[in-house]
Amino acid sequence: QIQRALRSLCIPLERLHVMKGHMIQDMCKGLSRETHTQAKVRMLPTYICSTPNGTEKGNFLVVELCQNQVRTLLVTLYGDGNMSPQMMYKIFDLPEGITQAEGEVLFDFIAQCVSQFLAETTSSDTSSSEERLPLGFVFPFSCKQTQLDKAELLSWSKGFSCSGVVGKDVVQMLQSAINKQELSHVEVVALMNDTVGTLMTCSTEGRPCEIAMVADKGSNCCFMAEAYLVETAEETSGRMCVNTEWGCFGDDGTLNDIFTPYDESVDEESSNPGEKRFEKLVGTLYLGEIVRHALIALTAEKAIFTGTDIAVLKEKGVFTIQHVLDIINNEDGTTVVKSVLEVLGLQPSERDCGRVQQICRAVVGRAATLHAVGLAAILSYMCQTRDLETLMVNVGVEGELYTGYSRFEEILQSVSRLLSPECMATFLPSRDGSGRGAAMVTAVALRLAAQRRAVNEVLAPLRLTQADLEKVQALMRQEMEQGLGKHTNATASVRMLPTYVTHTPDGTEQGDFLALDLGGTNFRVLVVHVTEAGVSMASEIYVIPVAIMQGTGEKLFDHIIDCIVDFQKKQNLMTQTLPLGFTFSFPCQQVGLDKALLLTWTKGFTASGCVGKDVVQLLRDAAQRKQHSGLQVVALLNDTVGTMMSCGYDDPKCEIGLIVGTGTNACYMEEMRNVGTVEGDEGRMCINMEWGAFGDNGCLDHIFTHFDRVVDESTINPGKQRFEKLISGMYLGEIVRQILLVMKEKQLMFQGKPIPKLLTRNIFQTKFLSTIELNGLALRQIRTILNELELDASFEDSVLLREVCQAVSLRAAQLCAAGLAAVVEKMRENRGLDRLCVSVGVDGTLYKLHPRFSQNLQKTLKDLAPNCDVSFHLSEDGSGKGAALVAAVASRAA
Repeated sequence: QIQRALRSLCIPLERLHVMKGHMIQDMCKGLSRETHTQAKVRMLPTYICSTPNGTEKGNFLVVELCQNQVRTLLVTLYGDGNMSPQMMYKIFDLPEGITQAEGEVLFDFIAQCVSQFLAETTSSDTSSSEERLPLGFVFPFSCKQTQLDKAELLSWSKGFSCSGVVGKDVVQMLQSAINKQELSHVEVVALMNDTVGTLMTCSTEGRPCEIAMVADKGSNCCFMAEAYLVETAEETSGRMCVNTEWGCFGDDGTLNDIFTPYDESVDEESSNPGEKRFEKLVGTLYLGEIVRHALIALTAEKAIFTGTDIAVLKEKGVFTIQHVLDIINNEDGTTVVKSVLEVLGLQPSERDCGRVQQICRAVVGRAATLHAVGLAAILSYMCQTRDLETLMVNVGVEGELYTGYSRFEEILQSVSRLLSPECMATFLPSRDGSGRGAAMVTAVALRLAAQRRAVNEVLAPLRLTQADLEKVQALMRQEMEQGLGKHTNATASVRMLPTYVTHTPDGTEQGDFLALDLGGTNFRVLVVHVTEAGVSMASEIYVIPVAIMQGTGEKLFDHIIDCIVDFQKKQNLMTQTLPLGFTFSFPCQQVGLDKALLLTWTKGFTASGCVGKDVVQLLRDAAQRKQHSGLQVVALLNDTVGTMMSCGYDDPKCEIGLIVGTGTNACYMEEMRNVGTVEGDEGRMCINMEWGAFGDNGCLDHIFTHFDRVVDESTINPGKQRFEKLISGMYLGEIVRQILLVMKEKQLMFQGKPIPKLLTRNIFQTKFLSTIELNGLALRQIRTILNELELDASFEDSVLLREVCQAVSLRAAQLCAAGLAAVVEKMRENRGLDRLCVSVGVDGTLYKLHPRFSQNLQKTLKDLAPNCDVSFHLSEDGSGKGAALVAAVASRAA
């Protein structure tokens, strides 16, 4: 019979694996918005999103409501890594019957304790109501928390049943009671349960603790979960401590097969049969009772205490956890066992003593094993959700079972390793339970609130209001009018250059066309076939050697003709004369569709004898020198116009081109009557805005922040292309770097440590911004990116970095939208329409690759131009296909 009893208390390893799986399932259920009401493992959010970092300092008051006491504590932290906090405390016994009284009576008593404690511990000058005294409240009952300082009591337990509290905000009740005591400087800033207190206490030892377990009269565990998985709370970035409330695990029947008859008897005799099934297998409140029922059953089967009177065992509560611990912690023989049993009034034989000890060990060993199963479920869940191969983590442990049972930690370690071999847990004993931890929660909350205010202050200049954006839109409109005006054009910052492109494609274009694309060190030649079935292309890339880029103009254009001839030979086009469109991405003054004067070279080109000359003529002259007669250049354009044209072939409503990549620009179809710089009033013409220079005349100075000015000063063209420097990919990473430098200086990031790599220019490329803002990108991955850049970033640094990137890229998208709003509103008014329907062809890496840029741009545009329906198309090869389509439209119009 003894062996059978011991077997029933021993759970096989496969069953432990199954139980761990069930626990993880129930945890996921508890975190999900849809299923959390049905989950037995409640997974309550605590709104604690950070553990101490050692910089916390100041005085913090703690009040802890215990089983039959109120503990008050005053903790002073010195910002020295929290190594030596000063603590003073006083314990008050709860008056008889108060746990069943009205709630108000209980909270008034707690407030009186606080008042008396402060009168005794603080001198009159420090208790002056000038200095605010933050209070952390440890309230060990199940609450629905919606903020760190807002929590409704769900249900009383542990013998408490004060009226008028369930469903009420307990923080508010305590604050009201404190106010009655005229302690106006005491403010309740955080509420937590004892498990969370343990987590924070253990985090003060100079290493972060991310799991805490209480193995006491009741049992519970909490851990730091990825915040976006805690669907029942609003917080999505960073991590949040979740209170599992795992005592109710198994209330749905999943543990029925491991419940022994002894467990059933304990459950039936409890005040809440069928509830808290897991806790009743592991809590020290119940272990003595399980042993008592096992001994009664074994006596009935005549396996122990034969022929002696065991009436004493019939009395509930007679066999306490202390008796059990005394029996099992004694390794040498049965002397202690015998004396424990004799004190209880039993007359055991030597054999009885051995068997009682075996039963006690089995019951407590099972409790330790089940704690390990719960821990293993949490460890594996953390490892999976953080996308790690191995997890190393500190676990804070506290409670009577942990301190009282010498083998508890050993069992916890070995069983959790068996069940979760991918995780390594280090156990930290909690000193001073929850009190010190509650002070830490309060201190961290204040540190984060102060940090939040400081971060908001740094980022405030980047956060634009609707009114700011409307002002930018109005300024852009003003500058556009200046650029179009015959007499004002020369001094306008937005040049509004005529392109002599007067029509967009209408879909009837057909034929074969050549295109050239010269925009940098590489240069492309394409043949584009336009048929009813669509557009197909063949192309080749040619390199322009530096010697030719920086030699004479003749050499450069001769080289270009050589490349064209080579391409035509390869494509068997030597016998045909095809219309050619030339995308030339350098600043030009266009005086006809096929006539444009080079204003200045950029991008490393310095070929002599070209500036001020007609680029198309230079190409024709080279063709003549090379005796290549089959060249018919019909149009010269820039990449923005090409982008509009390439999308216009698929959508006739496409009358705007936009580029947001390394640089930014826009073009659109303007009414000829408004173009003062070109003769004629009929029809429309595409205007190349060159809007990157918007603000060069100082009209955007109010938008420019300190960060923008620093970035501008370090560029090769300070004071030029000001709008572009707020928007385009080439500059956003630098703006982010400047913000991080200020954050580090203000000790808001990198704990103020020197980070030499942060002084390196251009370490943040635009693709880095795009990656960091990807939705659902784990913070671990952001940390990895930062560590690759040799920036030693903490978890909180990663959260802030993402926020900085979001602020910079959001502003870029909003400013781009303000510019675009000016364009579409002007087009709508030009055409005398109530509503304008128009499409935009877009190109550029920032628009295409950044996860949020396009949606931020479109949302802002809707707000600023509500009477325009604007759709966006991604351009396919604007400079190649677009150039050919300009040639096609020109040939059609001719």
